[in-house]
Amino acid sequence: MTTKMLNEIREQPEVLRRILDEEWGAVLAAARDLRSRGFRSAMLAARGTSDNAALYAKYLFEMTLGVPAALASPSAFTLYDSEMKLDGVLVIGVSQSGESRDVLEVVGKSRELGATTVSITNDESSALAEAADHHLFLHAGREESVAATKTYTASLLVLYLLVEALNGAESPRAEAKELPELARAVLEAEWRGAERYRYANHLVVTSRGYNLATAQEGALKLMETSYVVAHAFSAADLRHGPIAMIGQDFPVVAIVPPGKAREGMKDLVGNLVERGAEVAVISDDETLTSRAPVRFRMPIACPEELSPILYAIPPQLLAHDLSRLKGLDPDAPRGLSKVTETW
Repeated sequence: MTTKMLNEIREQPEVLRRILDEEWGAVLAAARDLRSRGFRSAMLAARGTSDNAALYAKYLFEMTLGVPAALASPSAFTLYDSEMKLDGVLVIGVSQSGESRDVLEVVGKSRELGATTVSITNDESSALAEAADHHLFLHAGREESVAATKTYTASLLVLYLLVEALNGAESPRAEAKELPELARAVLEAEWRGAERYRYANHLVVTSRGYNLATAQEGALKLMETSYVVAHAFSAADLRHGPIAMIGQDFPVVAIVPPGKAREGMKDLVGNLVERGAEVAVISDDETLTSRAPVRFRMPIACPEELSPILYAIPPQLLAHDLSRLKGLDPDAPRGLSKVTETW
């Protein structure tokens, strides 16, 4: 029986296509207004999966635009009534439902405190869509699976396009336009050896740079659907102490993307293998994946800054498949609902 989660994972190429075809005009209009107003820094407000998308955006703002970016602490607004000085700050709220009360509070209060605001949601009639100066739509269709998949990659693409437009682009780059077909190619590939993780009850997910967000999101999906204790580390942070816990047969999922993060990640994988870790590798590097007992060979190449949109798919598939291997239902994670209320 096909699950809702797997169906929605498979919908991602079409969602990416709809965003490229239907949302660029709104992105461009928002970017032109934001450039005319000016901003000196960016702050991103989100929870859960959307918070991982916000982490990706932090890298985009800092690397592409040279603008300092931070992840908001919603409790500063909701619990401690902070009166931050937000003139010249761009505040972006990301929420699949658009109804997360704490994200809504951050965006609404930030606007009162002088910030320019943008909301990104999958519901154009949501409270968050109404609260911001500009709203950008995810075009993901109804997402029924509790574990968000298609709205995550949709959020990544919308954030990427926004940063590109803020950087002066008048149309999406050719590489971005290829994403739907590249995502289809990824979905045609498959995990090798993933059954070895069937009895895992803890693991580490690691990557670096833009794909730290991918590691964070992969760990979240594994916790939600398979109930494993999963922790994401930057490769650099993993080396600064936590690597001491990794020994014989310890499961580690290593996301080895293209670009500047690759060599350091390859070196880390070698270190983990020497320690006897049970390493799963996600990469387009055939030499590297061929030596891994658990592997997902990415059948595509892409720029590093776009890779999180495509490299998010293998961890989604792993979380789904591992849940089924453990006899669980990925569509019904215990104690979770589609919208989580925090305040």
